[in-house]
Amino acid sequence: MPTILVIDDNPAVATALEVLFSLHDIACEHAATPEAGIARLQAGGIDLVVQDMNFHADTTSGDEGVALFHAIRRFDPDLPVVLLTAWTRLESAVELIRSGAADYLGKPWDDGKLLATANTLLELSSTRRALDARTRDDRRRRDALAQGRDLRGLVWDDPASETTLSLALQVARSNLPVLITGPNGAGKEKYAEILHANSGVREGPFVAVNCGALPHDLIEAELFGAEAGAYTGATRAREGKFEAADGGTLFLDEVGTLPPAGQVKLLRVLETGRFERLGGNRERSVSVRVLSATNADLQAMIADGRFREDLYYRLNGIELRLPPLAQRPRDILPLARHFLDGRKPLSAGAERALLQHGWPGNVRELRNVIQRAELLAREAHIDAPDLALPAAVVAAVDVDAYEPDRAEIEAALARSGGVLAQAASELGLSRQALYRRLDRLGIRRD
Repeated sequence: MPTILVIDDNPAVATALEVLFSLHDIACEHAATPEAGIARLQAGGIDLVVQDMNFHADTTSGDEGVALFHAIRRFDPDLPVVLLTAWTRLESAVELIRSGAADYLGKPWDDGKLLATANTLLELSSTRRALDARTRDDRRRRDALAQGRDLRGLVWDDPASETTLSLALQVARSNLPVLITGPNGAGKEKYAEILHANSGVREGPFVAVNCGALPHDLIEAELFGAEAGAYTGATRAREGKFEAADGGTLFLDEVGTLPPAGQVKLLRVLETGRFERLGGNRERSVSVRVLSATNADLQAMIADGRFREDLYYRLNGIELRLPPLAQRPRDILPLARHFLDGRKPLSAGAERALLQHGWPGNVRELRNVIQRAELLAREAHIDAPDLALPAAVVAAVDVDAYEPDRAEIEAALARSGGVLAQAASELGLSRQALYRRLDRLGIRRD
């Protein structure tokens, strides 16, 4: 049951308010002086304050109420406060409203208006507390996930990113090959670095190869090395990436671009740990943790005969799927601020524009947009026009993109005692979004 604290020197006022609120299932406590009110607030459990503006019979200036309001604000800047008095200057009330007071009602008050105001503020207070609790839980969970781990400076805040990171850390210490999938610019190499940094071979080398950037006729030489004279221009022997990564991790980016001959040799070294340099006949042995990444649909490539099915299963010991940035919208603003590194703030308009953009280029596009805006912005802050986001690819991003199922919704309602605002906050939804899901799933609102 929510609790309202009435701070008023008139016991008749306190009694009337206690009766009014108790009839509507709201607990009410009374403090006769500002000092007693602050002491009660310090004990905790107060959701709303209704305070008088004058506390002595011969005083009508409202100065005591102003001082009390600011004392409450210092104690809890977010606690809603309703001002209630018969004697004060209108200017004082207006000034306090500007300073954050929730409402101002004169004596005698209208019961209906006071109850409506109180119920609205209590619901908002409940939502705020639930949001604060969820924020604390999120922070504790993130801290626990990062404790003792090397995350290579990864920036994230979205539950989808947390799920991906948690899986990456879970499999990092295994020797299984990991296939990292996701669109271009989503951060596949960053996750490969995290896998290596938290693996049993983290003291060994981390060697990254962009298979898509290698000429097809030189892929074998790049991966497995070449003896002198193996091809035109090979005047001396050279080691390949597998040898360079011995005792560590080899990251094969864009692995779907490997030609058939390279796929065959890669399959053999994955199966045996042995290979020959191009133009050589001596077998070499290495111990390498292989990570690979692709934005291609390897299953479709297998069906088309462009990728070996046996190689796919060798690479895909565990698949780590990175969602596009549009599907993890809570990462957008933290990443943008990270790229700015405190040099320029984002205006509210810029933040809205960033959240509304579809981000087809993912994190890489976001970084480029922020770097360009920082360079071109003429003000001390970055505003929406500075971002120069093309209207053609703007698509509303649902910040509540996470879709809870029926069981999760019912569990949240049970934990909140049926308070829809609190359940919505816990689920990361707006109240309207929760209402729509309740209607769609046939869940009663009461």
